[in-house]
Amino acid sequence: MKILKLTLISLFAISFIACKKDAKTTSSSKDSLTAKKDSVVVPEIYKEYYGIYMGDFAGKEMITPEIGEEYEGEVYKKISLKINRITKDSVYGQSIVNGNQRPFRGVFNESTKSFILDEPGNDKTDGRFEVKLNNDSLTGNWNAFNKSAVKAPVKTLKLIKKEFVYNPNFMLSEDNDLIDWENPKNFVEKYTDEETGKTESYTASKNRIASDAVFKLNASKQKLTEKDLKNLRKLDLEIIKNSVFARHGYSFKKATYRNFFEQTDWYIPVSNNVDNDLSPMEKENVALLNRFIKYAEDKYDSFGR
Repeated sequence: MKILKLTLISLFAISFIACKKDAKTTSSSKDSLTAKKDSVVVPEIYKEYYGIYMGDFAGKEMITPEIGEEYEGEVYKKISLKINRITKDSVYGQSIVNGNQRPFRGVFNESTKSFILDEPGNDKTDGRFEVKLNNDSLTGNWNAFNKSAVKAPVKTLKLIKKEFVYNPNFMLSEDNDLIDWENPKNFVEKYTDEETGKTESYTASKNRIASDAVFKLNASKQKLTEKDLKNLRKLDLEIIKNSVFARHGYSFKKATYRNFFEQTDWYIPVSNNVDNDLSPMEKENVALLNRFIKYAEDKYDSFGR
């Protein structure tokens, strides 16, 4: 009886192991089939057209001057179209303008060398690009889906293909404008007439200005110290800090920084998050700069436009 009991237990164990093995084999077969199914990749074509096309994005808007009446004029912005993938049926990529990064999907017509590219449509700034390829340039139009939601519902594009390269040596040129035109501040000034001796007060609008320190300190190449930063203006510190992000292709939402870096020929916005691309030294420098920016003061002056 004891022997029979042991035999039954052995048979049960063998049967259990066999079932488990069969289940594992079946599961493995299913996984293999799934893997084969998932591994089917749609072939990519026209890879020579992949890349970043950057240039002017222009549309007519109402402009309010400091003096005079409002008028309609041409407003130019910078835009990047990045084509990531082309297949027989679809084109995939993204647009970047004013720091706003939007995916697009569309089609490519080989016979006319033209793209029709649609942004998702769930943002008021979304629209359709209809552009034609000519060697390394893209030209055409953009039409907003919601024409009443944007200032210029129709814009023209003139773009040139550019290659993004990170280079720690990139700096603003000494010919660059170092004035922050986006954040004027009103100051009360006093004027004394020499003849009458009468003093009057008036309000003057002034803009922040940077110093030539922004041409000397490079937070991507040198370890900055408190001594380097202690006497700098707030705008100096902001430019030195954001030069790090500009070198990595960060797309600035703030017009102040876009205006500075778009004056260069090396700034190519490719992403709205480059934090993981920064070197350890760059991260330390940015942290130090942030500490000084918090308490720094600005230098203002009056300028004509």
